[in-house]
Amino acid sequence: MRLLVQSIRDYAIFMLDPHGRIVSWNAGAQRIKGYTAEEIIGTHFSVFYPPEDVAAGKPPMELETAAADGRWEEEGWRVRKDGTRFWASVVITPLFDEHGELRGYGKVTRDLTERRSMARALDERGLLLAHLVQAQERERRRIASDVHDDTIQSMVAVGMRLRALGERLPEEYATAVGSLDDAVEAAVGRLRDLVFRLRPPGDGLVEGLAAYLEREMSGVAYELACDLDGEPPAEAAITVFRICQEALTNVRKHAGANTVSVRLASLDGGVHVRVRDDGIGVTHREHRDGHFGLIEMRERAETAGGWWDIRGAPGEGTTVDFWVPAVPRTHDPAGRQDPAGRRDSAGRQDPAGPS
Repeated sequence: MRLLVQSIRDYAIFMLDPHGRIVSWNAGAQRIKGYTAEEIIGTHFSVFYPPEDVAAGKPPMELETAAADGRWEEEGWRVRKDGTRFWASVVITPLFDEHGELRGYGKVTRDLTERRSMARALDERGLLLAHLVQAQERERRRIASDVHDDTIQSMVAVGMRLRALGERLPEEYATAVGSLDDAVEAAVGRLRDLVFRLRPPGDGLVEGLAAYLEREMSGVAYELACDLDGEPPAEAAITVFRICQEALTNVRKHAGANTVSVRLASLDGGVHVRVRDDGIGVTHREHRDGHFGLIEMRERAETAGGWWDIRGAPGEGTTVDFWVPAVPRTHDPAGRQDPAGRRDSAGRQDPAGPS
């Protein structure tokens, strides 16, 4: 029986003592969670839970419920050794001896991340999300075009007239007009920056991030590393870019960092991203209250069906970790092609159009 349990690789099967400490470990647990038996035995099993679940007291609650009801079962996010998360099916079973004394718990975990991503790619919610993301980007591009072609051009014309007027006025008035011209020029610069942020640069995710880093991270040494199997679907690429954009904006404005690295990799049928800087770290207030930018990043990732995390002690830099599914949408139950496709079952052009 020990040989059977320890050799299974598709399921993490291990035992906890009555207090939740790990006392056994099989090959599947090492493959799924990343720890060897020597590293993890004796550690409390809460190490596998996201910080927000630990803070909410979820691990001990699950043990108490399992002991009272005879089992605990759920699906949810769990954390690997390297900090990445996976969608797990978990069953906890209390183990009683012949005298009815609780001797510990059996825990069986299965990694369902890829299956969940595939199901999400086919369901109506995933289809709606894809259309929503692309609609948001179209609106951003429209606003960027309006600002660039109308507002900026009008303000540039105002600046030219102010300069021409200043050349004809006495010095005492020319100085005031020159100050107005400087204010207009500064406003034009801010609007150009807004247009740049609204409209992702480049033709693909990596190219867009490279262009963004080059333009926005002046004074900060940066590194961009990519290990993707291919270009993600449009909605996944947009989501990844926007979260990275917010994370890098925080680095530039608030971190006081000298270096930042952005690493992208294909993982579990999605894109895993790690943005790490050497700045001031995350303050207690940001963890407790939630900075608006942090909330926006988390909501983007979770709305896409993924996860997001931030960590970093004060003075030790910050790491933003997130993952979003990137399964190509090849089927729509209503007969339409995916949002990157062009026509529905009747041959009509998809009103969402290409991104």
